[in-house]
Amino acid sequence: MSQATPTDRLYAIVEQGLCIGCGICQGIAGVDTVRCTATQSGYEQPVVIGDLDHATVDRIYDTCPGTRVGGLPPQLVDSDAQLDPMWGVWKRMVRAWAGDPMVRHKAATAGVLTALAGYLLDTGRVEFVLHAKASTKRPTFGERHLSFSQSDVLTATGSRYGPTAPLIDIDAVLDRGAPFAFIGKPCDIGALRNHARHDSRVNELVRYWLTPVCGGYMPPASMDAFLRRLEVNPEDVTAFRYRGHGCPGPTRIETRTAVRQVHYLDFWGDDANMWQLPWRCKICPDGIGESADIAAADSWPGGSPTREGSEHDPGTNAVIVRTGLGLELLESAVRDGALVIERDIGPEDLTSYQPHQVRKKQAVWSRYQGLADENRIVPHTDNLRLEQLSGALSTEIQQNQREGTRTRITQGKATEPRPQPAPQE
Repeated sequence: MSQATPTDRLYAIVEQGLCIGCGICQGIAGVDTVRCTATQSGYEQPVVIGDLDHATVDRIYDTCPGTRVGGLPPQLVDSDAQLDPMWGVWKRMVRAWAGDPMVRHKAATAGVLTALAGYLLDTGRVEFVLHAKASTKRPTFGERHLSFSQSDVLTATGSRYGPTAPLIDIDAVLDRGAPFAFIGKPCDIGALRNHARHDSRVNELVRYWLTPVCGGYMPPASMDAFLRRLEVNPEDVTAFRYRGHGCPGPTRIETRTAVRQVHYLDFWGDDANMWQLPWRCKICPDGIGESADIAAADSWPGGSPTREGSEHDPGTNAVIVRTGLGLELLESAVRDGALVIERDIGPEDLTSYQPHQVRKKQAVWSRYQGLADENRIVPHTDNLRLEQLSGALSTEIQQNQREGTRTRITQGKATEPRPQPAPQE
């Protein structure tokens, strides 16, 4: 049997459905070797265009959030921090919102992350914020964005539920030599934490790590199907807002000739079991941002808004503060009016607000066993307590999760084609 080439090894991550499209592989290999771009599958995925070697692929495997996911680095766990089996390390949990009513209204949920980004810039704690905004090329996608002012931050409000590669040029961002904050999905945070083991500049320059609690994003094919159900040609879309302008606010689609607004539940569905997600999101071991300083979540009891009255909901974030640095930031932001805290909460409240996160995290260990049964890449995990959490499920349910994973693999539902640039690329 011939030995796998470096290209084969990199593409195995994609072909086995583990690529989340964060762009870190391009950041590691360089844009002349690996380019994260739209492929024939519709996703943004790495395409090898230069001479890739095994040493670079080894580093990618040690960094990619599809192959390695960890909790909070041990050196950041304070002695007085609490550890919840489901929700991880925490120092404080609160219900909160942005102090500026405009930010609270415009941003996703209640604007906590937007408010903190602006606060960090206004107080000079960082020189810029690395995060995402709506893509200028594909409105349903996101793109890497640097904000240097509060007004910059406001141009990027709202969730991104499409492919987004915030780490696509991380080496160039670090080359700036300036302190910054990073706001990314939990998998993006994990990728950058992994990258810190190979590049000392990460821990030196990334001063704050902020994340939304994440339920996944919409596959491009599912997005196109959603638009066509609304009789909108995906190629005609000029702007797309997933949520915001209320909590959750309407999903808004603009074309050159019309504007359509639908309820957030018309986009995702009324039940979490209806969500269309990439395979990597279905086996995600950390949707709750365990390696961030602060994670902000929706706070709807039962995990979903209702169709009645949600347009009048100003929004309230459930906030998990994990580190001493995060706690100091939260309390300073409250003191200076950037945030408002309604009250303290605990892990049982998070479980009420995010039951889908609980179900998935309890199932992941069994799903990973199914991956191993089928000789798939099994992500390496640290400090996430997955085996312990699986014990909350009956033996029968664990076996069903394991077998269900195997079935999806054999049916091709966990497999992507070898990346090829999309025709327009």
